[in-house]
Amino acid sequence: MNFKSIGLHELVLKALIKVGYTKPTGVQEQTIPAAISGRDLIVSSQTGSGKTAAFILPALHKFASSKNKIPVIKRNLNQNNNKITYIHNKRLRFKPAQPRMLVLTPTRELALQVTAATERYGLYMKKIKAISILGGMPYPKQMQLLSKNPEILLATPGRLIDHMNSGKINFSHLQILVLDEADRMLDMGFINDIEKIVDATPITRQTMLFSATLDGIVGNMAKNITKNPLILKVNSVEKKQKNITQSILFVDDVLHKNRLLDYLLRDKKIGQAVIFTATKRDADIIADRLNISGFLAAPLHGNLHQGARNRTLENLRRGKIKILVATDVAARGIDVPAITHVFNYDLPKFPEDYVHRIGRTGRAGRNGFAVSLVNHTESMNIKKIERFTKQQIPIEIINGFEPKKTIKTYYSRYRFNNNLKTHNTNKRNTTKRFSKQIFNKKTNISSSRKNSFSYYNRHSCRNN
Repeated sequence: MNFKSIGLHELVLKALIKVGYTKPTGVQEQTIPAAISGRDLIVSSQTGSGKTAAFILPALHKFASSKNKIPVIKRNLNQNNNKITYIHNKRLRFKPAQPRMLVLTPTRELALQVTAATERYGLYMKKIKAISILGGMPYPKQMQLLSKNPEILLATPGRLIDHMNSGKINFSHLQILVLDEADRMLDMGFINDIEKIVDATPITRQTMLFSATLDGIVGNMAKNITKNPLILKVNSVEKKQKNITQSILFVDDVLHKNRLLDYLLRDKKIGQAVIFTATKRDADIIADRLNISGFLAAPLHGNLHQGARNRTLENLRRGKIKILVATDVAARGIDVPAITHVFNYDLPKFPEDYVHRIGRTGRAGRNGFAVSLVNHTESMNIKKIERFTKQQIPIEIINGFEPKKTIKTYYSRYRFNNNLKTHNTNKRNTTKRFSKQIFNKKTNISSSRKNSFSYYNRHSCRNN
């Protein structure tokens, strides 16, 4: 199947040829025809599967095919009776804005990414405007954008609520509502904002919800805001990750972790990389340390104002930054083809975030690498991730960076590698050394503990 056979408008097809799209991805092939027909959709699809085009392309097709423009209200200022007139086929600068499509995203970066994609797909549809309304953007700038009365509005829930409360946006003409990465929005606590936004839209709207998972609260919300939806489960986690080589490297402490990370980043095969940290402070510290070590690194987190975040992402796309050190929320929506490696400096709290993290590499079918630096106390987190992804992640050991502590339950999965390549020549000797370390721990018991054990054994025997 190709895009032409799906039935997209010729202006949309012309733009797709311009951007180099020839064949739809799995999620696009299943979603676009159903969306064109006007059905509500609940789609489970992983990041990097092409879901942005899956909801933007049918919307652009609908707008391009629409002959009747929606009437826009304008007050006649030349008359004292405030008469309302309707003017067709004319773009007017007025407030409130009346978008025809609303796309909600969890983060600013994802909203900007979708906006840029919309502009590419709607390249030959000059009358269709798309804008982003985000936190961190100056209000005067947002007022200027809203005054253009855009057909497509992309926003984060919090800032959109602000404009709704001030009467700057009216959803009476809304035709399409999209919730992108709905699971992440709920994780971030936006459920009340989402419910308020949905209640402000017409019941006649078409609703499309995209999420990595459809369990629990996400599934319940999806059913509540859709009408007779078509449920599609496309690109399962295990299928999506086949082009991403994953590995675990155990570390003893922060010093060991930093030394190992520095070694890994010097691999010449790395194009660009993203390092994920648990805190904003760690992102700043690691980025500074890497810059001192000679790497081109920059942090990305929520404490940076929007202008700084935009510049960082633009520098990443242009190759001026080789290593991005980011938190989960800030890195949401990053789509840079040159990212070949993802490093989990800290494991995420939720398995879903692990999938989103490693999805920054291996985009659009490319190959990628995801390496997690794991302390031995985080073994339960590994099990949760493996249960969620239905995959067993290989454990690597690099010569010269062997951990002092190892875990019995993972011993059979240790692979003794050099530069993340299987190193068979020294495997036998190394295996013997680690085998002794794991299974002969009692030989290292101190004399005081030996005495306590013998004391316990003597007295327990007497009591028995």
